[in-house]
Amino acid sequence: MSSNIDIKKICSWCGTEFIAHKTTTTCCSHRCANALYKKKKRDEVIKVNNQFTEKIVLEKPIERIKDKPFITITEAAVYLGVTRPTLYSYLKNGELKASRLGCKYLLRKEDIDELFNRPTEFRIQSKERAPITEFYTTAEVKEKYNVVDSWIFVVAKKHNIPRTFNRGKTYWSKKHIDNYFAKKAANPEIAEWYTVQEIQDKFDMTLAAIYTLASKNAIPKKKEGIMVYYSKKHFDIAKGIAQPDEPQYYTVAEAMERYNMTRDQIYHYVKDYNIPKVREGKYTKISKPDLDKLFEAPKIE
Repeated sequence: MSSNIDIKKICSWCGTEFIAHKTTTTCCSHRCANALYKKKKRDEVIKVNNQFTEKIVLEKPIERIKDKPFITITEAAVYLGVTRPTLYSYLKNGELKASRLGCKYLLRKEDIDELFNRPTEFRIQSKERAPITEFYTTAEVKEKYNVVDSWIFVVAKKHNIPRTFNRGKTYWSKKHIDNYFAKKAANPEIAEWYTVQEIQDKFDMTLAAIYTLASKNAIPKKKEGIMVYYSKKHFDIAKGIAQPDEPQYYTVAEAMERYNMTRDQIYHYVKDYNIPKVREGKYTKISKPDLDKLFEAPKIE
């Protein structure tokens, strides 16, 4: 149904004058209306993307603190690109200074910037190697560690153990040999061991099954000459005929979950209260009895 109204308008897309029959008409033709519609959709998409980008930029920690004259310890760590424990060490050593305001410590960003206006000369300290003066003969290594000649030469080549020759004899660095065997030494707390033959007889296992089980369960082992021994206690636990001892250590992750704390908080208590810890491979383990005692509920006796 057409309208009898004639309204002079300017096309919103091409700018030409035209006669419209509706007050809502904005374009002179379907082509212009279609082009204007597509432009509006593009502009909407661009606006949404720009808003999203601005939000991400504003949420970046470095963007939040770049114009602040005073920053917290966490923000200072972000500003310097280090961890909170590292920043605490800077404060402890007096390399940075912080002021307490209420329950927070604040650092002046200007002080941090000033450190880099007074750079110190960077020097790499060269370490001179001490000469090797103590040696084992091959016979002494064999006698002390119960190994054969061929094994010594294979291990020495693999681990770059220094050696020298004198009057037809091979001499091995005493320090390097002792260090190698110290790392390979069995846990002195383990008193009982299985030989491979004893495991085969007791559990009716093949060699492949023994090696797989030992590797999967990290069963301690020791080697004396060509003989390999596996911890009796750990093997029995792996086979289900013995119960494991109550764990004496928490991993950091276990301590965080147990006490609902952050990693930094756990390390803070470990350091301030001298909680014993050990390093096993890439993991740090914290004494379970000492940590439990620290956080146990108070008692009135």
